[in-house]
Amino acid sequence: MKKTMFSMLLMLFSLVSVADDYSIERLEPASWWVDMKHKTLQLLVYGENISELQPALKYSGVSIEKIERVANPNYLFVTLTLGKRAKPGSFTIQFKQKNEVKTSFTYQLNAREENSAQRQGFSTKDAIYLITPDRFANGNLDNDSMAGLLEQPQRDYHGGRHGGDIAGMQQHLDYIADMGFTQIWPNPLLENNQPRYSYHGYAITDLYNIDARFGSNESYRAFIAAAKEKNIGVIKDIILNHIGSAHWWMKDLPSDDWLNSTDAYVETNHARTTIHDSYASEFDRKVFTDGWFVKTMPDLNQRNPFLAQYLIQNTIWWIEYAGLSGVRTDTYSYPDKTFLTEWSRRVMTEYPNFSIVGEEWSSNPAVVAYWQRGKNNHDGYVSHTPSMMDFPLREALLESLQESNDYHGGFHHSYEMLANDFQYPAPNNLVIFEGNHDTARIFSLLDENIDLYKMALVYTATMRGIPQFFYGTEILMTSPKERADGVVRSDFPGGWPGDKINASTGAGLSGQQKDTQAWVKNLLQWRKNTEAIHRGKLTHFVPQNGVYVYFRYHESSNIMVILNGTRQPTTLPLDRYQEMMRGAVRGKDVLNEKNYDLTQPLVLPATAALILELH
Repeated sequence: MKKTMFSMLLMLFSLVSVADDYSIERLEPASWWVDMKHKTLQLLVYGENISELQPALKYSGVSIEKIERVANPNYLFVTLTLGKRAKPGSFTIQFKQKNEVKTSFTYQLNAREENSAQRQGFSTKDAIYLITPDRFANGNLDNDSMAGLLEQPQRDYHGGRHGGDIAGMQQHLDYIADMGFTQIWPNPLLENNQPRYSYHGYAITDLYNIDARFGSNESYRAFIAAAKEKNIGVIKDIILNHIGSAHWWMKDLPSDDWLNSTDAYVETNHARTTIHDSYASEFDRKVFTDGWFVKTMPDLNQRNPFLAQYLIQNTIWWIEYAGLSGVRTDTYSYPDKTFLTEWSRRVMTEYPNFSIVGEEWSSNPAVVAYWQRGKNNHDGYVSHTPSMMDFPLREALLESLQESNDYHGGFHHSYEMLANDFQYPAPNNLVIFEGNHDTARIFSLLDENIDLYKMALVYTATMRGIPQFFYGTEILMTSPKERADGVVRSDFPGGWPGDKINASTGAGLSGQQKDTQAWVKNLLQWRKNTEAIHRGKLTHFVPQNGVYVYFRYHESSNIMVILNGTRQPTTLPLDRYQEMMRGAVRGKDVLNEKNYDLTQPLVLPATAALILELH
């Protein structure tokens, strides 16, 4: 009997000890900075039954403003106030029960880098190089497969991981700079611990950590610092709309309203116009914003105030920690739009000269313009996002190059789409592009016609806006015309040991590829130093007989761009362009330094682009 009683007491003591054993599994963000404009900081604290404890701290200038608990006892939200007297350093947050410390966390406050708040974002001076990191270069073979991460490398499978990483991008910085690119936009690098199809990065499972198969937080920051040494900025690809189905939240959600459409799977209808449509049903609007992208990408509910604050702080944390020059926001219009206002306001308040570009995949400029900062919207909606991806202009360019140049076809598509710029508050801030990771390769879409391809790149490099180019475009990489993501994002030649072709050195490239690569380099290096393209105004003329002419001009610099979309040589009289030529009698072709007599009509080669500096 005594033995049984002793056993029961021992069991009870063990249960009490287990229940009393608290630990912090996660505290996010685990560090912050002094002297930020926003003086409060929300900490997400996670651990079994952590909400039973009371946090306390003693550090000059830092105080606990409020402690909030949610339905799940494993979460605690602690809001700190960081006053003027807060200095860089570390302090201990104690978690107590009846004045007894049960666990603690050492928190780090950092000093901001000099002029961090005034960092310059990307602008019309830049040319952006978009990279899918897993497919660009494998600079560290040792991290291809990492403990705890589900998907293993499978380079022979288009949808698998191929091993490209941060080290590979860093090893190619000289090549990227030499080509004339001044910004790098890598597809997402954060952890995607999904069982399959994780290489693209858009199903994030940890918002505060780089995927170990790409590198580490420290190597990411070192890569950005190395890029800055080459005068290259880095843009972070972020997702506010969804996470990956294997995100650590999914095993233990903070609350029932952390995600949208949790009762039954509802897929988004992708009906972007419901946000703007005065006649749209609430049902359709809700399906658009609250539906999931796919089953492996749970849709976040940004109306939850804790989640909204978490996402805002996460963006700011990465900007400050890594030294970013911009962010590109995936699926921009899909999150709650009230949240987007506050998110963009907070980011731009903290960094007034920063750059945000949103992805709104619509061919309708009115839909895209709705989200740009400064737009006077019909419903009073306010955005603070400076830039959007110019999908309408890209689609118009493709139509221009793929169709015959009759009166209503050809370059009339580009001309008329550009005339919609009055809808944008800042058209020069739009990011224009020849293609990206979700579109077929431009060379393939143009039937591998090198002349049409060059026309597309001349247009992208000289038109108003900020140009972006997809990795491999410079060496004529191809793909099916229909959507085939894994092939579109094929490996950059030479990025892997044993590759027979090396794009960065030219080894194994065809003659056409080498010539085109040199041509792109010449174009972008010229653009890098041309004020009329960076800051100049734009005047264009109605296309006639398949020829489209526009001018970029600034103070004493005047650039004339001529696109001959016809399939035969054409003589171009210059009388109608005299208002913009302003008495110029000579024009130098910037790509081959050939001089033209502008007192006579120009004889244009078939299907050709000409960039003339006027004198």
